[in-house]
Amino acid sequence: MPRPRREAASRAAESSSATEVDADLARQFASLVVAWQREHGRHGLPWQRTRDPYRVWLSEIMLQQTQVSTVLAYYARFLERYPDVPALAAAPLDDVLTAWAGLGYYSRARNLHRCAQAVVAVHGGSFPTSAAQLAELPGIGRSTAAAIASFCFGERAAILDGNVKRVLSRTLGFGDDLAETRHERRLWSLAEAVLPQQGDDMPAYTQGLMDLGATVCLARKPTCLLCPVQALCAAQREGSPERYPVKTRKLKRSRREHWWLWLEWQDQVWLQQRPATGVWAGLWVLPLFDDEAQLQAAAQGLGSTPEPQPQIEHALTHFDWVLHPRRARLAALPAADGGSGVLGEGRWVARDQLGGVALPSPLRKLLLGA
Repeated sequence: MPRPRREAASRAAESSSATEVDADLARQFASLVVAWQREHGRHGLPWQRTRDPYRVWLSEIMLQQTQVSTVLAYYARFLERYPDVPALAAAPLDDVLTAWAGLGYYSRARNLHRCAQAVVAVHGGSFPTSAAQLAELPGIGRSTAAAIASFCFGERAAILDGNVKRVLSRTLGFGDDLAETRHERRLWSLAEAVLPQQGDDMPAYTQGLMDLGATVCLARKPTCLLCPVQALCAAQREGSPERYPVKTRKLKRSRREHWWLWLEWQDQVWLQQRPATGVWAGLWVLPLFDDEAQLQAAAQGLGSTPEPQPQIEHALTHFDWVLHPRRARLAALPAADGGSGVLGEGRWVARDQLGGVALPSPLRKLLLGA
């Protein structure tokens, strides 16, 4: 493993406002990351044993905002159900959402389906081989496209997800506010500047950055003594790695409150499908009401008195959602329209069939206890 030079790190930190990285530091950084990954990085994950872009793409999408331990089981089941791009493209969206249920961030599943259809329709069922072309597909951003191109085709393309931003900003002492687009663009330039020169090193380098960010260069309490680039790291030299990366714009969270009518009849549950856009788009849920008075009125129209259930507090990206389930059992359906005259469009689903329906995670837990 090459020995890093602190002088190069110092020069990089001094010029952090520029779009260039000292050439000596760039070579050392890439070489150290590659060597560390090959000796100490993660090697046993199932998507690391292939250069099939379908499998790598699937893993990259699943791993967005989801822990590896959670993805492992879903990844295997999803591949068993949809072993290739044509199988995924041909599947009904409702089935794809059902297979995804529990992973959250369902826009990923919808984009996964759209992307598979685009690959079949535009590219004959084969993924394009360049990061630039991959980034044109639905749901594949610049960093994900670079990861696929790097792992599968050895392209020299930079990734810049949250973990990598942390590794690079600390190493280079990049203290500009990443809430501003111009500063993030500059970090992209720096990420490109430290890429290995050899395409053969790209899979190990890309995986190495991911591994460093996930296991060593943590947001809180990084284990700097285990880091292969600590001698190059400006933040470690300053003694304050936790202050990087800098991002001042905080997400403003809001709070919403709604009431769910859990309606049962002959061991069936009444479900309605969410609109094609918005929160839980395309998933099946209980009828949703803005307040309890509306829910009670609907239930009375069905000849039932709902029973209160424990409230559910569900955290989404932009807001916290408080849901109040009210359970009602019908002795008989109203004569009009199977009950939908009061509740709108929907369908009755047998309880033993609920596991095969695309339900959001809090509702799945409520109805199935899992």
